[in-house]
Amino acid sequence: MDRQATTDTLNRKLAQAGLRFTRQREVVYNAILSKRDHPTAEEVFARVKLDMSTISLATVYNCLETLVQCDLVKQVHLERESTRYCPNLSDHAHFHDNKTGEIFDIQLDLEALQKLSSLLPENFEPSSIDITFRGKTTENEPINSETTSISLQKH
Repeated sequence: MDRQATTDTLNRKLAQAGLRFTRQREVVYNAILSKRDHPTAEEVFARVKLDMSTISLATVYNCLETLVQCDLVKQVHLERESTRYCPNLSDHAHFHDNKTGEIFDIQLDLEALQKLSSLLPENFEPSSIDITFRGKTTENEPINSETTSISLQKH
């Protein structure tokens, strides 16, 4: 997404929530979109300090909370770790590399999502899905940190 489209999306979502566009919110949002590496609030703070030296950590936390409330980013919760932020709004899973701490997006195709939903009892209606795989990546395989796909095949 180009910079103008990003700004337009941010402005539209904020307006829908009755909030105003601010430079701080824009800088924080762009910091998350720029690397797509699931940063913590502290990592976002370090990035935005380069563009906006006067911003405080509290302001970054407030901006992140607003971005989550406006459905511009998702929170990723890992046990005993800081909350991370993900700009990928599609239904997807995560892979957490226990050795490096990296988090990778794993796209789930429609068939995989339907299969997972079918495992629930009839009276359960899911509104979202959170799946995190944990383990390690093999060092000899190059990894696309943007997105990897999984589809469920019938055997």
